[in-house]
Amino acid sequence: LTEKRTHACALARGENHLVSGGCSGKCCRGRDTNCLTTDWRMDRVHGTCYCDEGCVRTKDCCFDYFTECPAQDCVVSDWSFWSGCAKPCQPSVRIRVRHIEQQPHNSGQPCPGLEQRAGCREYRDHLGRHCGFNSGPAFITSMAFAKGRPKFCVEFKLESRTPHCTVENRPHTLWMRYITEGFNVCVACEPPAMRNNTSSCQGDGQESDKYATVLHWQAVGNPQCSGTWKKIQKTQRCACPPQHSFVFI
Repeated sequence: LTEKRTHACALARGENHLVSGGCSGKCCRGRDTNCLTTDWRMDRVHGTCYCDEGCVRTKDCCFDYFTECPAQDCVVSDWSFWSGCAKPCQPSVRIRVRHIEQQPHNSGQPCPGLEQRAGCREYRDHLGRHCGFNSGPAFITSMAFAKGRPKFCVEFKLESRTPHCTVENRPHTLWMRYITEGFNVCVACEPPAMRNNTSSCQGDGQESDKYATVLHWQAVGNPQCSGTWKKIQKTQRCACPPQHSFVFI
């Protein structure tokens, strides 16, 4: 009662009253049972309250936690340029990376992945000599990994695929799950798969004059994901849905 009267008198005299508790200067990372004080909690109960990141889940934060300990999301840089293919003249992988510019604090959004892989194939060896043309099936990857504007597009009807396409769960191979028999797919032609001074790509079936010819394809990133398709038509641009749009590599 005496304390309430003193406080009331102070307010009547217009004195500024500073709150001694709360989270000011007490914000802690992670779960820290020592990061506590005595003050009002968010549920309007006076007693022990916490200023660590774990208090959000346990619902025992001090009343001013979100003001004194604002959430800061992770901040990452832009992606680097893609690396070259790990191996020339055969299906391989390329990598791009990004780095953390700000770590998350106070239950902010966690950092996303810092490395991304994609299938690739280069048609020059380490000495700059051409290699790999006119050999094997068409090598394809997701249109999401395309490097530029395609020169043209080839539409195929998928005839078959191996079961290995549907069991992949690595980030750079998830697109293979959408390769399904009976669907039409569009495959863009762009360098380096495009042959020099020609209007064809490795594996586009231009060598065959018959559109009913069964041709072979292989997904780069998983050599066990492969199958057959039949060429339907060649167009200026790809008009298939994103999940059924690929690129020759």
